[in-house]
Amino acid sequence: MRFLILTVVAASLATAQTDVEKRLNAAVETLDEVMSIKDKSIPEDLLKKASCAVVVPGLKKGAFIVGGKFGRGFFTCRKDGGWSAPGAVKVEGGSIGFQIGGSETDVVMLIMNDRGKTSLLSSKFTVGADASAAAGPVGRSTSAETDAAMRAEILTWSRSRGVFAGVSLQGATMREDEDALKQMYGKKVKNQVVVTTMPVPGIAQKFVSTLSKYSN
Repeated sequence: MRFLILTVVAASLATAQTDVEKRLNAAVETLDEVMSIKDKSIPEDLLKKASCAVVVPGLKKGAFIVGGKFGRGFFTCRKDGGWSAPGAVKVEGGSIGFQIGGSETDVVMLIMNDRGKTSLLSSKFTVGADASAAAGPVGRSTSAETDAAMRAEILTWSRSRGVFAGVSLQGATMREDEDALKQMYGKKVKNQVVVTTMPVPGIAQKFVSTLSKYSN
């Protein structure tokens, strides 16, 4: 009986880890697809200036929270000219902006300054209240649009049904995803891992290297 219990526990852990790997791979696919169309992608100059980047693949409308939204994603921050080991977040509620249609959307966020980064590294914060946010410009935006966007601490975009656009994340709550962090690193860690010397775990290498490809 004890052997059976251990086998079930091991199988459950393997499934959980596979789920994290799937979401990391989905985050990589989101970055590749968003950046592949130059005139409709995230402006590369903004990506190069960002303090942190967050990718939430497959954020769902009405999932788990009645009338709300829910998603789980990953982020990494600038460190020594590159990108750090990643953190993990949950996004819940708020006017996440499914303006472009569809019940599921990929969300990308750029954290543009240290204040926004501090909010991201907290255990929980609300977009628009604890950190100012704006819909991110797409492609070759005008200087005025870029200047307006740069006043925000967080720039946000979403992609649904093949359409990529800046959207509102006002009121959305972001919190630390403790389960995903434990599965990535094999032990209990906090999102503060992004400001430590912790190496990028193997399953997250492609996520970090893909972001580096588009930002360096």
